Amino acid sequence: MKAASALVSLLAGLALLAASPPAGAQAYPSKPVKMLVGFPPGGGTDILARLLARKLSETWGQTIVVENRPGASATIASDMVAKSAADGYTISMGQLTPNAIAPALIARMPYDAKRDLVPVVLVGTSPNVLVTRPDLGAANVAELIALVKSRPRGLTYASSGSGSLQHIAAELFRVTAGVELVHVPYKGSGQAVVDLLSGQVDMNFDSIPAVIQHVKAGKLRPIAVTAARRASGLPELPAIAESPGFADYDLTTWWGLFTPAGTPEAIVAKINRDTGAALRDPELRARFADLSVEPGGGTPQEFGAYVAREMVKYEQLVKTLNIKAE
Repeated sequence: MKAASALVSLLAGLALLAASPPAGAQAYPSKPVKMLVGFPPGGGTDILARLLARKLSETWGQTIVVENRPGASATIASDMVAKSAADGYTISMGQLTPNAIAPALIARMPYDAKRDLVPVVLVGTSPNVLVTRPDLGAANVAELIALVKSRPRGLTYASSGSGSLQHIAAELFRVTAGVELVHVPYKGSGQAVVDLLSGQVDMNFDSIPAVIQHVKAGKLRPIAVTAARRASGLPELPAIAESPGFADYDLTTWWGLFTPAGTPEAIVAKINRDTGAALRDPELRARFADLSVEPGGGTPQEFGAYVAREMVKYEQLVKTLNIKAE
């Protein structure tokens, strides 16, 4: 009788165990989570990271600490995540530069972008926008090209660093238009925008979240967006691709969450699922719309395939434009 009772208890325990979710998914997160950003405060990546961190903190009941670790084409932050414990408590708000451009740009990467980081979820996409100081005297792409050609030394453009999308966008514009432009690299969009506002540089191909408040205030003049189609948040602004000779001009910034390789699938799935829910939240979607960012989502596999395609695209562009890391 006792043996039968013990057997029943054992079977009941096994059934309960089988029905329970994996330990990692059940407990996670049980302490604060660190979200690393490879750029200084004030840029588009930092702005989106803080918006998402606030929403996930509400969902998880845990603090998400956004930590800025800029430098080396934003690879410092990604390297820290790649070398951290694979437990979901150190993640990155990854971006196009460290996750797709840098592998083609830097000969000795401190991490393997394909092997050491797990793409979890696409957070959002947005074209960059070509902006100039308001007194530059050009209102569209044709006028800007004519102005540059009238200057013996061309014009200056800021970027968030060598190898950034701003850098590649400007070089593709320069080569396509056949003009002279002088690159002035910074360690992030924050200071680059400050110097553009003060007239220290002439233009920038920055992310929309980093400059849209200044555009709306009339402190910067928007010329065109860098994607093939117009941005939903700036529908009146043409795409550079609409200008003669620029039909193939199509560059888009994207952001997504990454974890270290080896992170349990249950934790990756939870971060993916909860981020997807956050991106469907009306309040967050409204904030993204204000920044002209299209919310992302989808599965880790879909995001991984997207990142792989972007790696191929920018490997070709880096080679064609002879982009060098500085």
